[in-house]
Amino acid sequence: MKTLRTTLLVLGGGLAALSPMMAPARGTRPAAPVLVSFAAPESIKCLERSRYKVDFFHLANQFESQGNKAFCGPTSSVIVLNAVRVGNDAVVKPQDPLLVSAEDRAQLPPGFDPLFHRYTQNNFFDEKVREVKTRSEVFGLPRGEGDRSDAGIQLRQLAGMLAAQGLDVKLRILGDSLKDSAVREELKRNLKTEGDYVIINYFRPTLGQQGAGHISPLAAYDARSDSFLVMDVNATDQRWVWVKASALLASMRTLDGQEHRGYLLVKEGKSTPARGAP
Repeated sequence: MKTLRTTLLVLGGGLAALSPMMAPARGTRPAAPVLVSFAAPESIKCLERSRYKVDFFHLANQFESQGNKAFCGPTSSVIVLNAVRVGNDAVVKPQDPLLVSAEDRAQLPPGFDPLFHRYTQNNFFDEKVREVKTRSEVFGLPRGEGDRSDAGIQLRQLAGMLAAQGLDVKLRILGDSLKDSAVREELKRNLKTEGDYVIINYFRPTLGQQGAGHISPLAAYDARSDSFLVMDVNATDQRWVWVKASALLASMRTLDGQEHRGYLLVKEGKSTPARGAP
């Protein structure tokens, strides 16, 4: 996106100043910013007064940053999976043997298991998830001989991957049939309800951010500012931000290939089998 000195710059979730040429006329109130960094004083007020923030505390406790530039979808997924299933011993969570090397294991007492049972960006790609899309296919490997590369993860694919993990997933593609008012109310209900979560797929340039399509969990809604808290999983280059609802929905109404972006409503499946093995 071309950046002009006379425009409002949005850099890494922080808000740059308007140039004097763009200053509001006397007697007028400047427009509220589209993005408010989570670290800003206004963010504290938004979170304090929010009545739609049940999900925030569960997600924050399980948050992790994506380990590479292709894994915003898997990272969002494991944050939600861990938030949904932490403390639920009825579901056997997997371990990630890649986290501790054989050399390190050799230093441990015999029989001691150093690994936790939790979802990671590595073990997310279990056998059932790989039926939807493999790790190599996310990085661009064609699915079959003669097939074209389909790098990344589209929202519909991510829905299938989470369903393969035994979760109840509702896919919302933001075409013309879903009105902004209905979407806003559905997201608010979810954020006020225990045990279900929202993962959004949006287009960064629509929000004035650098990058392209991205996936992250939604954590809260503030009615006074009419903004949603996006828990951006790219903690290296970006920050969590409050985004004006109209701008966020516009960023989700963009095309990703042949289909619009949107969001997923995720909760535990009704008949979740024991999954994962050490």
